[in-house]
Amino acid sequence: MSSALTDLFAHPIVQAPMAGGVSVPQLAGAVAEAGGLGFLAAGYKTADGMYQEIKTLRGITNRPFGVNLFMPQPEYADPAAVEVYAHQLAGEVTWYDTELGDPDSGRDDGYDAKLAVLLDNPVPVVSFHFGVPTSDVLNSLRRAGTLTLVTATTADEALAVQRAGADAVIVQGVEAGGHQGTHRDNPEADGSAIGLLSLLAQVRETVDLPLVAAGGIMRGSQIAAVLAAGASAAQLGTAFLATPESGAHALHKQALTNPLFVRTELTRAFSGRPARGLVNRFLREHGPYAPAAYPEVHHLTSPLRKKAAASGDAQGMALWAGQGHRMARELPAGELVAVLAEEIAAARAVLLDGGEAA
Repeated sequence: MSSALTDLFAHPIVQAPMAGGVSVPQLAGAVAEAGGLGFLAAGYKTADGMYQEIKTLRGITNRPFGVNLFMPQPEYADPAAVEVYAHQLAGEVTWYDTELGDPDSGRDDGYDAKLAVLLDNPVPVVSFHFGVPTSDVLNSLRRAGTLTLVTATTADEALAVQRAGADAVIVQGVEAGGHQGTHRDNPEADGSAIGLLSLLAQVRETVDLPLVAAGGIMRGSQIAAVLAAGASAAQLGTAFLATPESGAHALHKQALTNPLFVRTELTRAFSGRPARGLVNRFLREHGPYAPAAYPEVHHLTSPLRKKAAASGDAQGMALWAGQGHRMARELPAGELVAVLAEEIAAARAVLLDGGEAA
């Protein structure tokens, strides 16, 4: 099955699906045309919006690509905690002159409707975040000719992915930008996430599925390292965020290398789920008090984040980024894939030379 996946693209490079308008068809198409695996992010879109992006992407490239879905979330958030957080955001409401969003705007992200579209109009690859689909869903996609990948952040989660019948595991280390794809959001586990190389070793000893390594990867030498550690490919998000094809806001792209933003943190401030972003004013002021409540907090803060972006205020935006953000390169996506492939080859040559010398 590893070859079934990696035969789809020439280079072991997967462009991460970044929701919120970043992973647009132009980005996925450029990556696919260059020999990587481009991805669309269906999260926060309607089923029709996802379908229209698939149509657009197919007009850009005939190469294989993937679509990512968010799993529906169980109802375990404390409404009282969400209400308290809403009161804490009163100053933001005044500052940005807008209203808070409705925290009860929906929990399933149109999951069933999106699945129906993907079964009627199959794509080469579908990945899942925030949980494991049922075996029936995975088998239906397999019958449609689609390979399935599911994110895991622990070895136990990877085992659940294998038992459900997915074709591969996306092994996401704590270094990754954006949301951690934990299968269950347990606030007692905050601060216990595992670094990519350690996690990769644990998962490799736990499951027999192909592994796609994700988390802080910005250079071809890092890709070569995770391949040597047992991964079949590497997934990069922040590395592609700065490309001109990316749909990220200009302030978000600039912030990756802006000396004002020196580090990242995992925070619940913007969405109620742990997600890694650049530390800005909003994260500092509200992160310590944000409840474990996704997607309620996501819906609640959405108007604030949009107004901050519209007014050019990066201090109020969710600036998702991995730990390697300072290494971002403003290259066209296709050129970045080519550079990464050259760096992989160079790193492998060094390893080979070292082995022969030894």
